[in-house]
Amino acid sequence: MSAHEQSWAPAGAAGLVALAVACFTFFALLTGKVDHSALPIMGLWLIGGFVVQIVTALLELKEGNLLGGNVFTFFSAFFMLVTGMELMLKFWAAHSSIAIDASISGWSWLAISAAITLWFPAYMTGPKSLCLTVAALVPALWIIAFKDLGIAPPVWAVVAGYLALIGGSFGIYTSAAIVLNNKFARTVLPMGAPFISAKKVELSPDI
Repeated sequence: MSAHEQSWAPAGAAGLVALAVACFTFFALLTGKVDHSALPIMGLWLIGGFVVQIVTALLELKEGNLLGGNVFTFFSAFFMLVTGMELMLKFWAAHSSIAIDASISGWSWLAISAAITLWFPAYMTGPKSLCLTVAALVPALWIIAFKDLGIAPPVWAVVAGYLALIGGSFGIYTSAAIVLNNKFARTVLPMGAPFISAKKVELSPDI
């Protein structure tokens, strides 16, 4: 890079804010704070979150962040874009008296839940507040999957909603810590030491 070129700044903080927006809207929906007439507006907010998170994903991948880059990539696609469009589709179908089998989404959520669960140990090597963000979302994702499949009783939706609120709150805190600690070049908001210390391993070019 030439002296006149300036590198891009990490966008992880923005991605976490977008995640928090999604989590807070899911909390409102799953706990009955809003009714289903809010679905189209919620869908638009999630699609907006997709824009933020896909930019975040590309920048994280560019910086060599394997975990964050990949998670933001599939979260931007499925948790944001697809879910946002799905909510608007469900609203339209309900008001058009068109029956759709939405349980197919449960199978998709199963795959996402399994992936983030298996990847979760990697988050234990990072800042504690970020790890707790994901820790709150893992069970919430499983509950949403089982709810869409018709397995989980309706009362579990409230549990998922509060877990989403907790995860979103940790996400906002972590995003603020990233920005403030960087801007003031000192620890303004502590994020906590990792639960697990891990050495960085260089991956094979074929992986």
